[in-house]
Amino acid sequence: MIIYGVALLAVCMLVGSVTGKLIGVLIGIDANVGGVGISMLLLLFLTNLKSERFRLKPLSERGIAYWTAMYIPIVVAMAAKQNVYAALNGGAVAVVAGLLAVVASFALIPILTRMAGQSDDQ
Repeated sequence: MIIYGVALLAVCMLVGSVTGKLIGVLIGIDANVGGVGISMLLLLFLTNLKSERFRLKPLSERGIAYWTAMYIPIVVAMAAKQNVYAALNGGAVAVVAGLLAVVASFALIPILTRMAGQSDDQ
């Protein structure tokens, strides 16, 4: 059932938000520091947890898998949007650094693809 995926996502988001806010308070910043990332990692951990106590029916597992698959791209898109705004306000150095990171990532795709193909052959 998809509702279990929503419930698990909500719990992870709440735990991540509270933890991120607590980290912000501990370091003296009035902001949520890494709460979304913490919730994403918690969601990944819990969805990959293989335990006798955490055994779900296949329909429930599909619901959780659906929301896990939906959550990560949405969070990445939200973070990318914030980073673009910050880069544009931060000046040319931030924009150039972002562009260089994107170009380097695209350049690594063929190398990683070849490496993955070699490990599959063995």
